[in-house]
Amino acid sequence: MASLHLTDLTPFLPKSHATRRPSRFIIPRASSSSSPSTNSIAKTRRQFVAETAATVAAVVPLALSSLEKEAKADEFPQLSEWERVYLPIDPGVVLLDIGFVPDDPKHGFLLGTRQTILETKDGGNTWVPRSIPSAEDEDFNYRFNSISFMGKEGWIVGKPAILLYTSDAGESWERIPLSAQLPGDMVYIKATGEKSAEMVTDQGAIYVTSNRGYNWKAAVQETVSATLNRTVSSGISGASYYTGTFNTVNRSPDGRYVAVSSRGNFYLTWEPGQLFWQPHNRAVARRIQNMGWRADGGLWLLVRGGGLYLSKGTGITEDFEEVPVQSRGFGLLDVGFRSKEEGWAAGGSGVLLKTTNGGKNWARDKAADDIAANLYSVKFLNDGKGFVLGNDGVLLRYVS
Repeated sequence: MASLHLTDLTPFLPKSHATRRPSRFIIPRASSSSSPSTNSIAKTRRQFVAETAATVAAVVPLALSSLEKEAKADEFPQLSEWERVYLPIDPGVVLLDIGFVPDDPKHGFLLGTRQTILETKDGGNTWVPRSIPSAEDEDFNYRFNSISFMGKEGWIVGKPAILLYTSDAGESWERIPLSAQLPGDMVYIKATGEKSAEMVTDQGAIYVTSNRGYNWKAAVQETVSATLNRTVSSGISGASYYTGTFNTVNRSPDGRYVAVSSRGNFYLTWEPGQLFWQPHNRAVARRIQNMGWRADGGLWLLVRGGGLYLSKGTGITEDFEEVPVQSRGFGLLDVGFRSKEEGWAAGGSGVLLKTTNGGKNWARDKAADDIAANLYSVKFLNDGKGFVLGNDGVLLRYVS
């Protein structure tokens, strides 16, 4: 902590004393009786001491105020290209997804655990809680996992099973009934056209609708568990008698999916037109944490413990190469690309990394080190609008 030393007050003294030498006084020889010159010197001393004390009293609060401002700046550091947005929610909420209305880019919604839905109408600068009566009828504490808009139509899915639909840019939301036989929990939804959407569950079921969600058609013939257990001799490590779920699932702009098994020991892909998910052995020793798509159409892969790999070339492949990163020993949890060149990786304990050459090199944004939260998701909605979502209600907004 900085300290204030009052060893030299000359710069703070009134001009009348600034040129004097306060440590030296010329005192005439004492005499048996007081003289006018002696009284004048004593008065001068008393005046100097009084004025010095007053000056110190005025300077010290200003100096302390400056130190307090520096301390607050250290407590809440300014990120180089991100700013912290404070939200009116409980500290324990984990933020899960964010979406904006294409016809009104300043109007958006933020989802999270504990039945959290927030709304913004100024591009994400400020957020207010949004109440949706149709999602509050039952005694459930919903986890809202995914949101997607196309035009004024929007969709929200959550757990326990809930599907919400809007046709007026979120001014009102309608709850769409779902079958009790739905395999798994809904983890992702994508608006694909007028009254149309694509929905994925954590067991690998993919459904599409073209009539506002009243009817759904399966895009794959069976769940991942059924596919893997039917093809025990597939040669996929850890796939035999698989009964788990997806840990993560990510969709490319052209409709391809990559998903990581719950234990991270293999991954799966699916492309439009395929009847089954395609399992793949992981090409790295450590278990997979997350996978997703780069802006150039290639894949990125995160392993538990903080490693980052990039696929060679574009498209679906099992050929990856490791890229050195400085994650400070904390695991990386997600990657998002703003463009083919610029991307960001986020992870535990406020880890935030940036690349400006397509992922070949990464630099740590040290200003994010003091954020006491795990950063779970990096979302770039376009090249100028991006957000990082974390636990404890942490939201970062891209401002560069």
